[in-house]
Amino acid sequence: MIVAFGTYDAARHPRAGILVAGLRAHGREVVEVNRPLGFTTAERVRMLREPWRLPVLLVRMLTCWARLTAAAVTLRARRGTPAAVLVGYLGHFDVLLARVLYPRTTLVLDHLVFAADTALDRGARGLRVRVLGLLDRAATRAADVVLVDTAEHLAMLRDPGKGVVVPVGAPDAWLAAGEPDAAAAGPADGEPLRVVFFGLFTPLQGAPVIGAALTLAAAAGTPLDVTMVGSGQDLAATRAAAPSGTAGSVRVTWHEWIDPAALPGIVASHHVCLGIFSATPKGLRVVPNKVYQGLAAGRVVVTSDTAPQRRALGEHLELVPPADAAALAARLAELADPARYAAAAARARAGRDEVRPAVVVAPLLGRLAASLGSAAA
Repeated sequence: MIVAFGTYDAARHPRAGILVAGLRAHGREVVEVNRPLGFTTAERVRMLREPWRLPVLLVRMLTCWARLTAAAVTLRARRGTPAAVLVGYLGHFDVLLARVLYPRTTLVLDHLVFAADTALDRGARGLRVRVLGLLDRAATRAADVVLVDTAEHLAMLRDPGKGVVVPVGAPDAWLAAGEPDAAAAGPADGEPLRVVFFGLFTPLQGAPVIGAALTLAAAAGTPLDVTMVGSGQDLAATRAAAPSGTAGSVRVTWHEWIDPAALPGIVASHHVCLGIFSATPKGLRVVPNKVYQGLAAGRVVVTSDTAPQRRALGEHLELVPPADAAALAARLAELADPARYAAAAARARAGRDEVRPAVVVAPLLGRLAASLGSAAA
């Protein structure tokens, strides 16, 4: 038995659900001891930037921890000690509690996000970053195995020997949204290329580059119908750089929020899903959720040509130089051509199997087998 433990919220942050689904697909019994904290990533980051809000986080966390502790004790009384404990994404604090509750059990931390690195990317400096760096180190020190998503993040660990690179992957709901593929043939004659971007508008995403590219596309007469979903610190800059409403051949529609359950279907109704485009240090180290999710939904994915993205899924992606609005506009113009779109769509759909939970979880299974023995894993 493997216990998936923590305050993770798989509905908002699907990574934990992907790992659980992948383990179960390989016949592993996974029992979830989970009490979601109930804060979005943006709310957590806001608390880190505005420390006077931290008491709200502390009270909520202590309440969840009391419930987690009771559930863990009850499960142990009924089922005994698990073979391993998997602490879900954003588990920097949860892993410390897990270490207390499971002192001699193999503890796996999904360290998809380094707190200090994320704070730096979003503008924090000084003491706050140093404190978050200490939190990163405490969390990874408490774990026996640390999951990261790229080789670049593996190199950031104090003890890379603990680390295992497990790609982010995509939930089954996104794969289901891509079947059947209503947009496989690309835009019909006279119709624009439908393009979607969704995200938190953080610096690593480079959303202002998208805005500038859409303005260039409008000037060039490229027919685009663009949906922009989300909000965050770069939203205003993105809107300022983008064409307003319908500008010539380009129409842009903005949504600050869409129900996460509806998002896979919305993305699947477009032709192209946009990834990230910044040249920030963090932007050069990640393969974002939206790249995996866009491929899972059967979409052509256009994203930045960075080492981790090229290494992970390069043959299935449409890559453009980071922070290059002109290159992005040119690639969108190419994809508006039916023949070029059809070739890109074929490349993208060939990569769908690589993002399935059962596939991305393979490195974790290998490490568990080595640590526990194949029968226990």
